Amino acid sequence: MFLSTAVLQYTAAAASDRGRKRPTNEDAFGFSVEDGVYLVCDGMGGAAAGEIASSIAVDEMLRLLTRRSEGDSRAASMPHLAEAAIDAANEAIFSRSQRNYKLNGMGTTLVGLLAEERRVWVLNIGDSRCYRLRNRRLEQITLDHSLVEEQVRLGRMTRSEALRSPLRNVITRALGTQSRITPDIFELEASPGDLFLLCSDGLTRELTDQLIESVLGTDLPLDGLCARLVEAAKKAGGNDNITCILVRASS
Repeated sequence: MFLSTAVLQYTAAAASDRGRKRPTNEDAFGFSVEDGVYLVCDGMGGAAAGEIASSIAVDEMLRLLTRRSEGDSRAASMPHLAEAAIDAANEAIFSRSQRNYKLNGMGTTLVGLLAEERRVWVLNIGDSRCYRLRNRRLEQITLDHSLVEEQVRLGRMTRSEALRSPLRNVITRALGTQSRITPDIFELEASPGDLFLLCSDGLTRELTDQLIESVLGTDLPLDGLCARLVEAAKKAGGNDNITCILVRASS
């Protein structure tokens, strides 16, 4: 099978909004197109704890994944670099919560995308998601670490039951809530025209995959698409903070 060796270029845009019901925004995001690092986190915890946890996660991950030396072989060791950065972010959040009882139990979801030419790695902890739009078709890359989604995957709950369940907010894996955490890591090959969406559940709780697919198929620049997704989620209810990053691959 012939595989193109053309080098891909990436462009990105992001938007974040506290929504219509929450007094503050506990989501955090960050990215470096130059280093191929894109991150979205959705914090949880009382008072400002969620905001602190998500900010620590983004700052620590960016710090560790963008400071490699020029001689680093990124593609060969990217999963190891990602796991080391996640371990460091987890430890930073966990130790901070242990030192301050007001922050006890704080944590955050994490969804990240790391790009090295045609190779892409997607990292996931919690229920923030990564999607890929290819040839106008949307595909969810990540698997939610949530109680109801795990029940659906086991066949113990239907999709409609999951949407109505009072336990739909319970996540089974979060960064910083325990001393050790294991992420999901997916390795993909990107193609020219691929559009990746990283988002918090404030977007996916309000918008169906079909609606997201429709919006992303619109002929708008990336920042316009981000704004349209956020506005659609707010119009649909805006019950939570809403954050998205769009990353486009082109030749």
